Amino acid sequence: MPKFVELWVYLSASPLFGLTATLMIYVAAQAAYTRLGQAPWANPVLWTVVILASGLLLTGVPYPSYFAGAQFIHFLLGPAVVALGWPLWLRRDELRQRWGRLLLAALAGGVAAGGSALLLAWAFGLPPEVSLSLAPKSVTAPVAMGIAEQLGGIPALAAVFSVITGLVGALCGKYLFGALRIPTDSAGWAARGFALGTASHGIGAARAMQVNADAGAYAGLALGLQVVLASLLIPLAFRLFH
Repeated sequence: MPKFVELWVYLSASPLFGLTATLMIYVAAQAAYTRLGQAPWANPVLWTVVILASGLLLTGVPYPSYFAGAQFIHFLLGPAVVALGWPLWLRRDELRQRWGRLLLAALAGGVAAGGSALLLAWAFGLPPEVSLSLAPKSVTAPVAMGIAEQLGGIPALAAVFSVITGLVGALCGKYLFGALRIPTDSAGWAARGFALGTASHGIGAARAMQVNADAGAYAGLALGLQVVLASLLIPLAFRLFH
């Protein structure tokens, strides 16, 4: 037992600890997800977060030590987002025909996402800094943190709200779309993906890509549109109405 403790202390202090732990847990979670028929509740991102967070709490490993290795994966988020442009390029002809409707849909979805968050915060009497951190919840976490900081919110809290929103969308999207009877033809998949990317950013887009190519492409488009629209319009609206 003392040797195991010494080994654990050594490994947890290594910069590659976070990278190795994240990759191993995600690969195992992805294998389970595939074996379970890609059930929404078995989302590998969700279970990787839960297992890693539980492990860090139980072992007392500080987050900076974990992130020293995990930052290599964090760096790849940028190229991964850029890669979402390839499926859109393959569908550039249909996007030219639909760009006006897609832009209006993105604007309406962004207003609904941010507005509903602020209304709920007001209804529950949340402090102003928490409410402002909740406003960009449907934007990918790094951008949500920047927007929250501009508004006077708490960037770390905005990141938490963003991740939770993404996970909820990835878990519930299939059942909600089924309840709304959105078809599973080409147009239906595009609508499902665009809605999921609008409400649940990168995590929703990843889920959409696993299910259908059209859904994944439109989810990536919605993700990008929300980043641009939210970055421009949320701070502007705050200045006008504050």
